[in-house]
Amino acid sequence: MKKLINDPLKVADELVEGLVDAYNGECKHVGTRSIVKTDIPDGKVALLIGGGSGHEPIYHGLVGRNLADGAACGDIFAAPPPNIVFEATEAVDKGKGVLYLYGNYAGDVLNFDLGAELSDDEDIEVRTVMIWDDVCSAPPTEKEKRRGIAGLVPIVKLVGAASQTAESLEDLEAFAKKAVLQTRSVGVSMAPGAIPATGKPTFELEEDKIGLGMGIHGEPGVAEIPMTTADELTPQMLELVFEDFEKDDEVEALKEGDDVLLFVNSLGATTMMELLIALRKAKDVLNSKGLNIYDVIVGPLVTCQEMAGISFSLTRMDDELKQAWDMPCQSVCYSKMEGRYGG
Repeated sequence: MKKLINDPLKVADELVEGLVDAYNGECKHVGTRSIVKTDIPDGKVALLIGGGSGHEPIYHGLVGRNLADGAACGDIFAAPPPNIVFEATEAVDKGKGVLYLYGNYAGDVLNFDLGAELSDDEDIEVRTVMIWDDVCSAPPTEKEKRRGIAGLVPIVKLVGAASQTAESLEDLEAFAKKAVLQTRSVGVSMAPGAIPATGKPTFELEEDKIGLGMGIHGEPGVAEIPMTTADELTPQMLELVFEDFEKDDEVEALKEGDDVLLFVNSLGATTMMELLIALRKAKDVLNSKGLNIYDVIVGPLVTCQEMAGISFSLTRMDDELKQAWDMPCQSVCYSKMEGRYGG
């Protein structure tokens, strides 16, 4: 697959350089490969996110006003090493501790934990909350084994807002855990993306098949199903989310009158046209269950190069989450103005 790059082994470093340029003074490059805001108030509880590059505009595109304070950036599809995590932690710490918020992948867990140990040696207090929203990667009884996928966008937005007024690291940690618990996602893949260093596809899938529940790198899903229409696939995907809320003893089932945030995401190659066609059907499905759409996000925000696919994320909103959601935010990846869908 053709890619407009220079040295394939320098892609991650060069994209971070370009990202800093895109922030136009709002963020700066720190250490080996981290990006942090240029203006973090003293005494703020800091929010650090991170993960592999190649999924732009996340993770590091969610650093900004009322969002994350910094991001530790790994190589393409690879976790940031512990030294990068530590450099980012040191840069964002303003004396009240740092919350790590990232997707649940083995490499990220290991390296962020090691980064936390390095930070502890420098008397920087760190707490960790992992995002595990992919309902297809483990049952509700084993949520801690799930992958983090597109749900990280609404979760980071919510926690970023809460971090602006959090009194303590413990308070922000509790809020983040609530946001994660109330967020569930499901995705499908229709065609692979390619790793820049090789140009080779990341997985194989028959032309007439859809990978139901496949991860954002092509990790195994729950089934390969025949290619179908948007109106047939959308209810099938959302039903997996509804069932997950029903089967999880830690949360109530989604019920009539609940307010939900809806995120329709493209994994890269799936067009806005397709997302909008799926969005209209998703709205019908949610309305038929008596669910109120509090707000909508739609677009290619959690990607995997040219990977074709779509995911749906639902976050059940309570008053505390709504207050955080309504706060405007701005970054290269995602910006939200005053007001909301239908409000």
